[in-house]
Amino acid sequence: MRRQLTVLFTMSIVVVLILAACAAPAAPAPAAPAASSDDSTTAGEQPLRIVHFVNGVLGDKSFFDSAQRGVQRAANELGAQTKTIEAGIDPTNWESALIDTAANEEFDIMVVGTWQMAEYLAALAPQYPDRKFFLYDAPVDYAGEACAPNKCENVYSILYKQNEGSYLAGVYAAAMTTQAMEGMNPEAIIGSVGGQEIPVILDFMVGYEQGARDTNPDIQVIRQFAGGWNDPAKGKELAKAQYSQGADIVFQIAGGTGQGVFEAAAEDGKYAIGVDSDQALIIEEANPEQAARILTSMMKNVDNSIFRGVQKHLDGSLPYGTAEALGIAEGGVGLARNKFYDASTPDEVKALVDEAEQKIINGEVVVETAFQ
Repeated sequence: MRRQLTVLFTMSIVVVLILAACAAPAAPAPAAPAASSDDSTTAGEQPLRIVHFVNGVLGDKSFFDSAQRGVQRAANELGAQTKTIEAGIDPTNWESALIDTAANEEFDIMVVGTWQMAEYLAALAPQYPDRKFFLYDAPVDYAGEACAPNKCENVYSILYKQNEGSYLAGVYAAAMTTQAMEGMNPEAIIGSVGGQEIPVILDFMVGYEQGARDTNPDIQVIRQFAGGWNDPAKGKELAKAQYSQGADIVFQIAGGTGQGVFEAAAEDGKYAIGVDSDQALIIEEANPEQAARILTSMMKNVDNSIFRGVQKHLDGSLPYGTAEALGIAEGGVGLARNKFYDASTPDEVKALVDEAEQKIINGEVVVETAFQ
């Protein structure tokens, strides 16, 4: 009996050991490799990557700075990772710099501006069909040899109805030039200084002059071109010449060259209209005397249009492969109504500008254009 109990006890111990061995946890499996941050399978979890290519330099307090604000807003509000490449003011470097940027930068969207880059981008974009491109202030030639057939379906072109916004500037300038205020004379003469005589600048001037004529058929508008975008001394020279001819308001459409128009206005006790951005507010801290001479600005809302485009890209509704023209109704252009405008502008002039704006939105006024 004792021998049988001993055998049973020994067998029980063996069973327990076998069960314990079966219950032991298995060795952990090797950990899966972490996904690479640039792995396309995790692209939906990554921040959107945006490169802003500037065929010039920032600091113009106008066109390129407005575009940069739009890119920065995409970073601040949409969490995008952004990088800006400034290619400098020498046009001979722009094409090679664009090619290098596309080849060496990681991006989902490249933002490029101005008509000078349209041909280069049309040649470049088809080489990167999995990436997207914005071209602001000009369209690529979607029907051209470089893009056709269907090779530029990854390019979204943004156009602006600058003629509409400039029409309001013309209405305003014509109404203000004969006001009884310091710096204005009774002569109905206004001016404009363009950077270069190119279609987009002519489109500003055509709208400006139409708005002025519709307000005062007898008005005289002086039109001149500086021949470049980064020559404030030339802008100042041209503005002073116009002031000496009786103009008391000059509309600058000249990028960095236009800074000279503001200098001339402050020195001569005259007035200016800014362009692309709300320039009075931008320069107020650094140059309060000049800011006070900028009655308003014709804003080409490049910043809003780029931010709008990024939003639509993210929700899948952006019409790549097409060009969109944004006017007053779409918030693409407009007139700055800031504290300087409010302080200097009589109520009847404000009402006149508001009425003209509404007529354009309603289709009662069709603004002429330099584009055929």
